[in-house]
Amino acid sequence: MNTKMKKRHEQRARRRGFCSSLASCLRLFQGDVGPGKVRSFRNPGQNTIIYGEIIIQVSPGKSGPGKAASVWLYSASNVDEDTGKGKLAQKVALKHGSIDDEIESNYGGKALRYEVEFVVEADFGKPGALVVKNEHKHEFFLQNASLQGEKHQIVHFEINSWIYPFHLTKQDRVFFPNTCYLPNQTPAAVVELRKDELVRLRGDGRGERRQWDQIYDYAYYNDLGIPERSPEYRRPVLGGSPSFPYPRRLRTGRPSNNYDTRVEKRLRGWFNMDIYVPPDERFSQQKFSEFTTNAIRAALHFVMPEAGAIFKQETSHFESFDQIHRLFVSNRDRTLDEWMVKRLKQDLPDELFKKVKKVVKERPVEFPLPRIAAGSQFAWMDDDEFGRQMLAGTNPTLISCLQNFPPQGSNGVTSSIKHSEIEHNLDGLTLAEAMNQWRLFKLDHHDYLLPFLGRINSKEGICAYASRTLLFLKDDCTLKPLAIELSLPGSSSHEEISRVFCPAHDGTKAALWQLAKAHVAAADSVYHHLVSHWLNTHAVVEPFIIATRRKLSVMHPIHRLLEPHFKDTMQVNALARSMLLNAGGILENMLFTRDISMELSSFLYRSWRFDEQSLPADLIKRGLATYNPNQPENVELLFQDYPYGADGLDIWIAIKNWVTEYCLYFYEDDASLRSDTEITEWWSEIRNVGHGDKSNETWWYAMTTLSELIETLTILIWTVSAHHAAISLGQYDYAGYPPNRPTACRKPIPSEGTMEFAEFLTDPDKYFLSMLPGKFETTLGIAVVDVLSRRSSDETSLGQQPSMKWTDDERLHRIFIGFEDDLEEVKERIQARNRDPRLKNRRGKANFWYELLCPDTSEVSSSAGGLKGGIPNSISI
Repeated sequence: MNTKMKKRHEQRARRRGFCSSLASCLRLFQGDVGPGKVRSFRNPGQNTIIYGEIIIQVSPGKSGPGKAASVWLYSASNVDEDTGKGKLAQKVALKHGSIDDEIESNYGGKALRYEVEFVVEADFGKPGALVVKNEHKHEFFLQNASLQGEKHQIVHFEINSWIYPFHLTKQDRVFFPNTCYLPNQTPAAVVELRKDELVRLRGDGRGERRQWDQIYDYAYYNDLGIPERSPEYRRPVLGGSPSFPYPRRLRTGRPSNNYDTRVEKRLRGWFNMDIYVPPDERFSQQKFSEFTTNAIRAALHFVMPEAGAIFKQETSHFESFDQIHRLFVSNRDRTLDEWMVKRLKQDLPDELFKKVKKVVKERPVEFPLPRIAAGSQFAWMDDDEFGRQMLAGTNPTLISCLQNFPPQGSNGVTSSIKHSEIEHNLDGLTLAEAMNQWRLFKLDHHDYLLPFLGRINSKEGICAYASRTLLFLKDDCTLKPLAIELSLPGSSSHEEISRVFCPAHDGTKAALWQLAKAHVAAADSVYHHLVSHWLNTHAVVEPFIIATRRKLSVMHPIHRLLEPHFKDTMQVNALARSMLLNAGGILENMLFTRDISMELSSFLYRSWRFDEQSLPADLIKRGLATYNPNQPENVELLFQDYPYGADGLDIWIAIKNWVTEYCLYFYEDDASLRSDTEITEWWSEIRNVGHGDKSNETWWYAMTTLSELIETLTILIWTVSAHHAAISLGQYDYAGYPPNRPTACRKPIPSEGTMEFAEFLTDPDKYFLSMLPGKFETTLGIAVVDVLSRRSSDETSLGQQPSMKWTDDERLHRIFIGFEDDLEEVKERIQARNRDPRLKNRRGKANFWYELLCPDTSEVSSSAGGLKGGIPNSISI
């Protein structure tokens, strides 16, 4: 409590007949008044005065609410017989707010501190809920409140919610303290308030959502197509049908499209960020500004200059590797800038256009050369590096141990890779010995792609293959590629046209081998973007967020546990639907799957299982680990030099230990979980609605035991934090250099006797570059992965909490400190692995460490090698 505040409290105390000295008043109870603390003063009469502080933030150019906003309290311990809810304190207006420069504002405006005092009856007891009404013309962000509870305990309300004007919402807002209660342990005075708040958040499922609505409901993915533009922009509705199963998304309630009533009308503009998400799910003003600036810088640096190149009829593909390197050097043309500004003015809202114009004027920053090419320009071409990236690159979650040779597809067709083509390359082992020692691996992009290739390859300038890549685990635990099989569908479903390529060190075969690796990398890029990244993290998690908001009160301990791990995800997903995933959007321009991209994602959702998102279960399924009851989590890696697996298991165990201790603090046994009505409804809604297309699957947990709850929560936290970090944060380092991870190929691998083969023989490097995507698609891809790899300044990392006041329970604080300590130990182990010269897959030919899963819980965190900030807590980009 600052000096001015002490004086004001002393003046108020005198007016109410209290002792003349604040210090004398404070002797009524023990303890000193320190910064941020508040106290209650007992009136000799029948009333008690509760003092407190409320912190709000206002957006730039908007005024604070002042007395136009009012607050009042519900008791947690004294029930009003007429209402069945806690007794009410008198309403108090927010007056005389003072600017607090010590509070960092994430909303670009100012933070205001209000002192409040409530006159309550002597038996009012502990505050159980804070009610806020905003009759001001502007919304404001209510950050937190601190009030004096009974027995002189401070009651914190960590709120972080937007309060819109009452004339828009027609509702007061109710907030609960940081104390957590299971439903059957909720104080009687706030039971009805707890139920009412959940009903409000669910809404009635009708009408279009408006900016101020704080409502959570489900919808299908019916907003990706633009049928009014042309038939080519029609897209199937994903979700709700056996043909196109999919997780549910947040409902926006926009009206149906006049051209197709099954489809939701889309917002206009290629850079529209106004798609609805509840206010509390939106980026902070600081992050919104960073995101739009980064996106604009990327677009101006790459996309728009290339649009200008096409506009000037320049060549559409790269003719040398040096041309690709020059992409990473700022080489701006002011004439082109003027052309861009005129072009963008037609498409952007005025406010956003002003920001763009400012960025253009200041000139975009230079983009660094991705680390895969920074240390050695051609490290990516090395076969060992090709294999290493399957273990430590941006998509290390697909490689699996080869169980049968030759592999057989789901259509019954046996691979055309022959025994004799690989056995000579097994370091002296026979094929049977290599199989028995679990030393043969495969990267399989065959079965799921083959049925779609006819449609994919019908597109102009696209050539894709279904691929199988076989690899051998050498004694030093690096992977040696053995063969690549590229297949096309034959005239019947049981026929394929296949070619097999094997490694070679020079000559024509070596050049053809590089082409084959490029086609594999393109397929892996498509799978990474559509499945590993989008589907298996962003899309599958959104129903969990919606169900948590709808079914678990903020007072519920599991809501409190998950809250930091859902930050910004719904806004990111909404922007993805608006700009990345839509018909004619960025991904359709980048990936060889073009207009069937999301349809392919739906096809692969059919094989998604929640229980297999557990890292130990995934590793065992893929044959990268074995069951061992003597090891933590009963799992032992097949070999330790698997950076994603080794680091990931350490993180998984730390998360599970934290979740276990947290859950055991609130639940005594399995019976106490089964009596938790909110958890029962939450899990039922996730299964039957959020993932309703999979509701009949038998692999869902019954959610009747604590072990099932702990496993579920561990999977969720792992997925949104460490798993997402592993497949997202390294995108620029690997995919930012186009030859390493192209997103499409434009030409087939030429066959002898053709004109293409003659062209290939004349200049293999030039043919390789002409096979990759054109300049526009390539530079678009660089721009996208640059934005997707960036981190925001308001991000919290795994092992950090956004506020020290996240709970008032000291024991929970101690449990969480134990989690921080565990992560620090994991960090030390990872750093030791990175320094170990025997672990060759942690560094590779490009000579930078694997640190995508390196945690950092320090307030100012960094790590050697360039990646900073540890593991993000949530899917926030």
